[in-house]
Amino acid sequence: MNNLNMRDVLKKNVMTIALFVVYVLFVVLAALIKGTNMLDPSVVTSLVEQNAYVFILGAGMLMCMLTGGNIDLSVGSFICFAGAMVGLFSVENELLNKWFGVWEEQMVDGQLQRVLVTPAQPLSTPLVLLVAIVVGLAYGALLGFLIAYVRIPPWIATLAGYLAFRGLGTQVLSKASQTNAISNLPKSLTGIFTGKLFESPWGQLNIPCLILGLIGAGAVVYLNFRSRSTKLKKGYQADPMWFVILKSAICVAVIMFLTIEFALDGGIPVVVLWIVAVLIIYGVITEKTTIGRHFMTIGGNAEAARLSGINNKLIMFCAYLNMAMLTVIASLVVTSRTGAANSFAGQEYELDAIAACIVGGVSAYGGSGTIIGMVVGATLIGVINQGMSLVGVDQDWIKIVKGLVLLAAVVFEIVSKNNQKKAKKAAKPKAEKAA
Repeated sequence: MNNLNMRDVLKKNVMTIALFVVYVLFVVLAALIKGTNMLDPSVVTSLVEQNAYVFILGAGMLMCMLTGGNIDLSVGSFICFAGAMVGLFSVENELLNKWFGVWEEQMVDGQLQRVLVTPAQPLSTPLVLLVAIVVGLAYGALLGFLIAYVRIPPWIATLAGYLAFRGLGTQVLSKASQTNAISNLPKSLTGIFTGKLFESPWGQLNIPCLILGLIGAGAVVYLNFRSRSTKLKKGYQADPMWFVILKSAICVAVIMFLTIEFALDGGIPVVVLWIVAVLIIYGVITEKTTIGRHFMTIGGNAEAARLSGINNKLIMFCAYLNMAMLTVIASLVVTSRTGAANSFAGQEYELDAIAACIVGGVSAYGGSGTIIGMVVGATLIGVINQGMSLVGVDQDWIKIVKGLVLLAAVVFEIVSKNNQKKAKKAAKPKAEKAA
């Protein structure tokens, strides 16, 4: 059944429209005030690379929020701790030498002192990655157990992690280095998350990049029309044909815009491949799999989900285990981009991830939300961050604006739900009379 009108379509895509308007606004303001071109390939690439963590963390936060509006406040601090562990075992440092170096007592200036004879050897990149994965699994399992089986409220359990891991990360870094940072990470590690695919000189159009962009654009158009056709065959509500055509055209325009920008900036950033992989995997999970429907069912009505045979505790456990593993990936991305592990890494990242979800239409009460919506929200947050910075706005005002945007998104959700309830109540007497 296809009964969506223009008003319904606009209401469903209000944040996408807002994203377009905000981006155009900052393009104009940056050009007029600072003479900066936000459409420059290097600026666009920077926007994606600097906000990669939001997309990755947002996917995990979406899964948590689907279970009933639950969140994870510890992800920013855990990024700091995971980065500290990666740096600790990747580079020779004071703490690694203290633990694993060979020391002997020798006479120095007439005094007997412990002297480092053989420095500790850093682990190979595969082993460092294994350490990061083990740390993520251990924390995710502990957090999931406390929340799902001990029934500690998620915000309390993750607040404890927020405090503990920031302290642990800072302690590790302060013992390992006098600068509270471990730098010079090996290229074998950072190269997995940084650099360019099909790298070419700046300003030269990268042909392999263009080909991949065209393939991606074609795939999106095919999926849009296939999705509408499938919904109509099953009798579900579907977008009108004109909107599918318009949406496909916009998607192609956005993909080709990014493709050309990347092609002129030396190639596709490797981190984009990580983002795309995460988004595709979690898009399939939430839209096409039974476990994805279980997450939404629990968020919609936990008791009904339990009575229908869904293991609520296991789903909640998986949500936070999954969040921890995505946080490890985000930590590796952030640490590789900066080339160092430092105690300031991850500050307020959890807030950006939560904001990306809510601004992108993920219900603050659970039960509904999409990866595409989260991507729109994350992009909007990133555009606000970069746009206001390029215009020269103070960081405090950036936080104020992001807070207002978040509040507006929640108000919009509540008003929309109230209007839907009123519409159903008004339609019920009419249906009864007609019957």
